[in-house]
Amino acid sequence: MTYPSPYSTTAARPNTLSTANGTTAQPKLKTNQSAPFSRVSLGVGVSPLGIGFLLATNINRYLDVRGTGNFLNYSINNINTNGFNVNANLNLASAGMAVDIYPFHNWFRISPGVLFYNQNQANAVFVAAPGTSFSLNNITYYSGSGTNAVTGLGTFGLGNGSAAPTITAGFGNLFPASGRHWTFPTEIGVAFIQNPTVGINLTGEVCNQQGQNCVNVATDPNVQSNLAAQVSSYQSDVQPLHTYPIVSFGVAYNFHIRH
Repeated sequence: MTYPSPYSTTAARPNTLSTANGTTAQPKLKTNQSAPFSRVSLGVGVSPLGIGFLLATNINRYLDVRGTGNFLNYSINNINTNGFNVNANLNLASAGMAVDIYPFHNWFRISPGVLFYNQNQANAVFVAAPGTSFSLNNITYYSGSGTNAVTGLGTFGLGNGSAAPTITAGFGNLFPASGRHWTFPTEIGVAFIQNPTVGINLTGEVCNQQGQNCVNVATDPNVQSNLAAQVSSYQSDVQPLHTYPIVSFGVAYNFHIRH
């Protein structure tokens, strides 16, 4: 009697499966790795850019690509500054793209990107009531009477519509290897926008304290010189916003679009 050799090519091989026709097949390996562009994440959040929305898709376990959109409209009324009553309206609107890099294939990410659409700005209406005082460049003026009272329009721009590179670091993988659907991404970083701009135009008349010797603010060289100096001071105050802060918190839901 002979016995099959343990080295026989006909002996059963480990890690193979028999099929109906007698052939063998390799078993499928379990993995949490999804095919590129097979998952989508949708989310919302808040940041200094406004209320944000995100749409992302996976590339591999270390990368995903993310699109964002942000907006906010907010009004602030009855602010008093330098003797002016100010009503302001903040209008934030931006959109961008970023690549999320997960260097350790876990919850931490680094995200270079760009704001390709940037219309973040504010507008304000200035009013100095008739006969009241206000100051420009530390010089006191008195608003004219009646319809000649001083009024003005102010603008504040954050980037003037130009593209701005961004860099952030964040926590919360939008496509967890565990396969769970809900995530709570946070990130902190900056957008490098163009120099913020400030503009103020005034109309009406200014007078002395007795309401006499009135001059037109739009044409008087002394008033215009002090107005330009005041605007320059405001410009210096907002200059640090050239590096615009991004601190965001949100929630996102991911799902498969194909397997």
